[in-house]
Amino acid sequence: MKNFLLILCLFVSAHLNAQNKREFRGAWIQIVNGQFQGMSTEQMQTTLSYQLNELQRDGVNAIIFQVRAECDALYPSKYEPWSKFLTGVQGRAPQPYWDPLEWMVDQCHKRGMELHAWINPYRAKTKSTSQLAPNHIGVTHPERVFNYDQLLVLNPGLAENRQYICEIAADILRRYDVDGFHIDDYFYPYPAGLAIPDQETFARHNNGFRNIADWRRDNVNLFIKQLNDTIHSIKPWVKFGVSPFGIYRNKKQDPVNGSETNGLTNYDDLYADVLFWVNKGWVDYTVPQLYWEIGNKAADYKTLITWWNRHAANRPLFIGEDVTRTAKFADPSNPNSHQLPAKHKLHQQMKNVQGTVLWYAKAAVDNVGNIGSTLRDYYWKYPALMPLMPFIDHKAPKKPRKLKLIDTVDGPVLFWTAPKGKKWGDKAHQYVVYRFKKGERIDLKNPAKIVKITRETMYRLLPNEMSGRSVYVVTSLDRMSNESKAAKRKVRFKQ
Repeated sequence: MKNFLLILCLFVSAHLNAQNKREFRGAWIQIVNGQFQGMSTEQMQTTLSYQLNELQRDGVNAIIFQVRAECDALYPSKYEPWSKFLTGVQGRAPQPYWDPLEWMVDQCHKRGMELHAWINPYRAKTKSTSQLAPNHIGVTHPERVFNYDQLLVLNPGLAENRQYICEIAADILRRYDVDGFHIDDYFYPYPAGLAIPDQETFARHNNGFRNIADWRRDNVNLFIKQLNDTIHSIKPWVKFGVSPFGIYRNKKQDPVNGSETNGLTNYDDLYADVLFWVNKGWVDYTVPQLYWEIGNKAADYKTLITWWNRHAANRPLFIGEDVTRTAKFADPSNPNSHQLPAKHKLHQQMKNVQGTVLWYAKAAVDNVGNIGSTLRDYYWKYPALMPLMPFIDHKAPKKPRKLKLIDTVDGPVLFWTAPKGKKWGDKAHQYVVYRFKKGERIDLKNPAKIVKITRETMYRLLPNEMSGRSVYVVTSLDRMSNESKAAKRKVRFKQ
């Protein structure tokens, strides 16, 4: 094991490029696997606190938290029942009472992380659920769901279901200070050798389509457009993201736009035309789930990341990475190492790839394959700002005011005042604190000089910063991470 880690570290060092100052570094925290089911309030908060602390140390700057797995809720909802993946019984409130979504928003923001609320839009019941609460939509409106392979699915062909999901989204957005709204790859159900029971819906609501596959894709298109409009009409700054299955189409199905792969596809099997949404600007970011390894015969990772980089560049592109599989498979070019270094190198080579989302958070927290440590010590060693989204807002806020160093009973503290701003896009939301030693060039492009990204208007100096001369630079960030000009303060301590 020691030899493996030494070889891995040497290989990482050899391939370590300068870190990007802007990079989405996400992790999915799922509930549907039951990892929190039946925990007490204290146990779940303790577990989540530990996970967030470890992910923060690993360099993660965004948490994608599953709050609706099967038309249920990890927050008090007037529309849907409490999730069984929280309390063990659908409809049962947690005891002692708490609001996991509100708590997670607060905890992530305290750690300088974004919180993206993740819902499964159409799935109404998983295979493991046998009892639905009386106020579950499958009970109150059975005509709006269909059965498929032991699942219940909200029928995408019904306009009232699109409206219902958007009402759920609007409720979350109005009540919680989330930074993003996220949906995954469950649109029409994954094929299980059964016919989708929507022929009657097609006959009644075909909207002029003769081909049922085209009609299904149009249903999902209508939903994505409506959800995007709903989100941005309430809070324009909330980032709408989708995490589709990793193959759009195979080349044998689409010689022009398909990839050299041989597997299930978004377009033909899930009726999700992801490229159409990207090119229409109906999503703010995409995270294709590239969970395979480099060298996979049906879905080679290198082939797919290259394909997405080429075809999905109209919106910020992040890559969904399976931590366990990355650790499991050896790099074909270096059998003594797992695939993290090689995958990271591919990321650096793809000009349109602006981030990573780890599937899933607990695997990184458990340091499977030493991946968490490698991110912490190498690839994500320094803080990163979020990628820019100029299509939402491109104007930077004004710089911080009245920057000064004050000696307190707890040591020296940098204080500043928020700049003035009237509209949401003009207001400072966070601040970046840089530190440069005497004689160093002020280079705000270098993330190694970032000592803190914070929502507070203060920074407490660390013990190792209290010697010699240095220059602190503080900039403002708005909600879309547009960065202001610099406010500077020279600091001098006796040697």
